[in-house]
Amino acid sequence: MDIDNQKPIFIEHYFKTPFFFTESENFIEPLIKATDPYIEASKKRHRDGFGMTFHSTKLYDDESFEDFMKYITMLSIDFMNVQGYEVNNYTPTLNELWVQEFTKKGGGHHETHVHYNQHVSGFYFLKCSDQTSFPVFHDPRPGALMSRLDQKKRDEVSDSSPFIHCKIKPGTVIVFPGWLPHEFTLDNGKEPFRFIHWNFQFLPKEHKNCDNFT
Repeated sequence: MDIDNQKPIFIEHYFKTPFFFTESENFIEPLIKATDPYIEASKKRHRDGFGMTFHSTKLYDDESFEDFMKYITMLSIDFMNVQGYEVNNYTPTLNELWVQEFTKKGGGHHETHVHYNQHVSGFYFLKCSDQTSFPVFHDPRPGALMSRLDQKKRDEVSDSSPFIHCKIKPGTVIVFPGWLPHEFTLDNGKEPFRFIHWNFQFLPKEHKNCDNFT
């Protein structure tokens, strides 16, 4: 067989994982001020120590976050739109909105996890630097993990990368699918680390509420 007469090979990529990356510095100072009371309240509820993460109660009932909620709602709708989903048939519902801060004593982190029954997740970073924790996203395909081979160049992002490290700074916004496994690396406590996290679920506009049946 004459291999010189073979047709050209075309490379296509399917089942990609989408991300939105952007920056919005306008929210930094107002949201630091708005989240300060929540972080202080969490510090009063919990004893500080190595590995501690101060976690707020829900933020979406606080009018101080109204402009920010409008912003992330727009982002989340756009995120579903660019993937080809018919969002007009669904109502975006902000299920979770909270702020977290890692302790100054070091050791703050989050192990790899997903957000069940959510469609869009996101981060907005208020306090961070190249000395703090940062998010890591993992390949969500179980089959790829089971049969993974060594990478040629481990310091480069390619189709063989099992995870992705994200560089962040105050004002960084990351939007991603709620089903995507992610974690936060171990923080050394040298500099402040605070971020807002949210989750959106898109509910069908035509549905039956069965609360009266339970």
